[in-house]
Amino acid sequence: MPSDYYDVLGVDSDASQDEIKKAYRKKAMEYHPDRNPDDPEAEQKFKEASEAYDVLSDPETRQRYDRYGEAGLGQDGAGGRGAGRGFHDIEDIFSAFDDIFGGGGGRRSRRQRGRPGSDLRVTLPLTLEEIAEGTEKNIKVRKFLSCDTCEGTGAEGGMEGENYVMCSKCDGTGEVRQVSRSVFGQFVNVQACPQCNGEGRIIENPCDDCGGEGRIEGEETISVTVPAGVMEGNYLTISDAGNAGIRGGVPGDLRIEIEEEPHEHFVRDGLDIYHDVYLSFPEAAMGTEVEVPTLKGRARLEVEPGTQAGKILRMRNRGIPDLEGSGKGDQMIRIHVWTPQELSDSEQEMMEQLQHHDNFQPQPEERPHEKSFFRRVSDVFS
Repeated sequence: MPSDYYDVLGVDSDASQDEIKKAYRKKAMEYHPDRNPDDPEAEQKFKEASEAYDVLSDPETRQRYDRYGEAGLGQDGAGGRGAGRGFHDIEDIFSAFDDIFGGGGGRRSRRQRGRPGSDLRVTLPLTLEEIAEGTEKNIKVRKFLSCDTCEGTGAEGGMEGENYVMCSKCDGTGEVRQVSRSVFGQFVNVQACPQCNGEGRIIENPCDDCGGEGRIEGEETISVTVPAGVMEGNYLTISDAGNAGIRGGVPGDLRIEIEEEPHEHFVRDGLDIYHDVYLSFPEAAMGTEVEVPTLKGRARLEVEPGTQAGKILRMRNRGIPDLEGSGKGDQMIRIHVWTPQELSDSEQEMMEQLQHHDNFQPQPEERPHEKSFFRRVSDVFS
């Protein structure tokens, strides 16, 4: 522990709380790790200044220190507050003293400086084949990228530059307070500082490439892994792949929404896919073998004799896999029997001969849809 906290901050023992706070800001900005990367001595001085402020900013702890010195702080060092909380690294100190760096008493660490970037949303079209197998896509996204010239800081020289000054309007807190009085009492309105946009600091020498924003417009190629079984409306979220933040603010997220492209042969219904097959009347009556497309090529399908129009044949496990991995859908084949629209004289004569044969007359047991329809009608009028 330093021998004298007042000496560490460079103030007299009778300094006011405001003087102590200003002195700490000055020391903190001087030895800030962002300005002194890879400098253990500066980091140690920053910790010492933070420890001194932790003691002297609290009236009760300061009183004990003034009266008893180090002994008044007990075994925990800084009154059981700073060192007593057990800081493990520099991030703990930022968290504890974020009000000095534009947090206004909130919990803003140095990783949260600047203004956050916005989220982005893009649409990713996929074929049924890609959905069935899963795929990896590279997509180009137009967005704001972190400026390489200033390392995203917005200041000339980047992290190494001495381009930041404390905002004079908000005194580095990042917010301004307006107090109004009425018959109902006193009201305090707290808003982000308009001069520094709530950051608590101002750039003296902005970066020429980004104009001080710390980001530029550009394009980035992002690799996306799409699992098998997704469907229209599903989306994937990639953290920190959205627009870059302003002056070091955290980037937004990228939301990728899945869109199914219309397929030439199939219609999807959940995990199942449907395909229509058209047969001639002789093929349906005598049976045949047809070649049908699948999501993995083509396959031969046997159609039994006497297959009725509207019948659905099932090809198991030829559909879409479940996204959770609990099975796979089927491929459904809907049978349609083609009716000729024009007949020659000989064909007309042939049909006239066949239509009077009992075997060509629809049988009631082969018309389940018709039976159920009449049953429902009779129920209505009964």
